[in-house]
Amino acid sequence: MPRDPEDQIDDKPMPLIEHLMELRTRLMWSVGAFIIAFAVCYYFSKQIYGFLAAPLADILQAQSGGQDRRMIFTAPTEAFFTYIKVAFFTACALSFPVIANQVWLFVAPGLYRKEKNAFLPFIVATPVMFALGSGLLYYFVLPVALKFFTSFELPAAEGQLPIQLEAKMSEYLSLVMALIFAFGVSFELPVLLLLLVRVGLISAQTLAEKRRYAVVGVVAFAGVVTPPDVFSQLSLAIPMYLLYEASVWIGRWIEKGKAAREAAENGETPSSPAPSAPPSAAPAAAAATAAVVETSAATPATPGETDFNQSR
Repeated sequence: MPRDPEDQIDDKPMPLIEHLMELRTRLMWSVGAFIIAFAVCYYFSKQIYGFLAAPLADILQAQSGGQDRRMIFTAPTEAFFTYIKVAFFTACALSFPVIANQVWLFVAPGLYRKEKNAFLPFIVATPVMFALGSGLLYYFVLPVALKFFTSFELPAAEGQLPIQLEAKMSEYLSLVMALIFAFGVSFELPVLLLLLVRVGLISAQTLAEKRRYAVVGVVAFAGVVTPPDVFSQLSLAIPMYLLYEASVWIGRWIEKGKAAREAAENGETPSSPAPSAPPSAAPAAAAATAAVVETSAATPATPGETDFNQSR
């Protein structure tokens, strides 16, 4: 089928050296954005780490009755590299929109207009869904999980040594970053599924038929990436399955819209059924056929034909 004349590539022919220069420009903008974000984040790394450690600090303060609690580092370089990691992860998050925009500016001129309209919503939805997953972890799941872990502390008693948590900076940061990454990536599930539906690699009907496998996969994924408490696992498994169901419904809507557009391009009307015979036509035709058969069976043979048969 020929393409729509209006659906053209906006790019103009360029020699290889100009494409390489364009790529170098986009890389310079991306690296520059990351360096600036890293410098700003490292300057505020202590405040950012304090924000990440706030759920644990609140729990420890509540359990100790207002007494001062602390976090420790056991190597001379541990605190420095912990702040470096904090600045790196935060800079990646802050500079991602700029980097994604530069990648889009480099790739988009080589795409048709319909391809741009198809991929652009998914690019915009990626950081939004990641932020929603991270927010769910920080404000709802992490406090409950940390409260579960700190419940194993043992206060001082006669003839018994107390057991008290003194978390290391690097270990706590590794735990929080791993959970943020896991929850953020898990919320990208509808973006991936709807993109596969949009390009035609999978159908909404297939997603609906594979619900049982989706449930098993979601529960297994939640059990691996979350802390070993039921609340944390359900807090990830239930939203993931709801996002899967939402992907099925939105996928059907995308397929209907795609079919309508293709029908409009071909000059068809998908909603109008094909013309068919009236309901009374078939019974009337059957009755007429039966009458003809009965008439033929009731017609007697001619005398000439009877004498000829008898003579043989």
